[in-house]
Amino acid sequence: MQIRDCFELGYVAKTHGLKGELVIMLDVDDPDEYEEMDSFFIQIKGQLVPYFMESYNLQGNRAIVKLEDVNTIDAAKALIGNKLFLPLDNLPDLEDDQFYYHQVMGYTIVDETKGDLGQVDAIYDMPGHDLLAMKYQGKEVLIPVNDEIVKKADHEQKIVYVSLPEGLLEVFLNEGDEKPDDEEE
Repeated sequence: MQIRDCFELGYVAKTHGLKGELVIMLDVDDPDEYEEMDSFFIQIKGQLVPYFMESYNLQGNRAIVKLEDVNTIDAAKALIGNKLFLPLDNLPDLEDDQFYYHQVMGYTIVDETKGDLGQVDAIYDMPGHDLLAMKYQGKEVLIPVNDEIVKKADHEQKIVYVSLPEGLLEVFLNEGDEKPDDEEE
């Protein structure tokens, strides 16, 4: 299994107890969707290694897990900080106009008033909200991902439809310009 065929589920946060149990943090919208999983991949030195679970106790966005063949605290400590992955086909189905971030990479961003703006180059996972990044007139523009701005994704045409707030593009285009005369000291 290759990373390009998977999505990031979360990471190993810490050990739990002395018999090899781990606390994993799930970085997904709805952790309950993964309550029935019995295995996942752990990225170790760039490679995905499959692990099967003996037990799984979900507690919000974290879970206490006991993995097969991880029976000591030292074996568990060796996994701390590593990312967890699942195959893409384990993602829950979405509505037609919804999307997973990995799906829209390279999609064209179309604003309802300005038309074609550019392509999705990156997606930043920020504490307040996530951001779609694109190049527009040679500058990086960041678009907040929320229902008021990002309207839908058309997977057939590879388009993300947006309704940008007035002035958003100008904020990025005018970055680094001189202060207006009335703001100078």
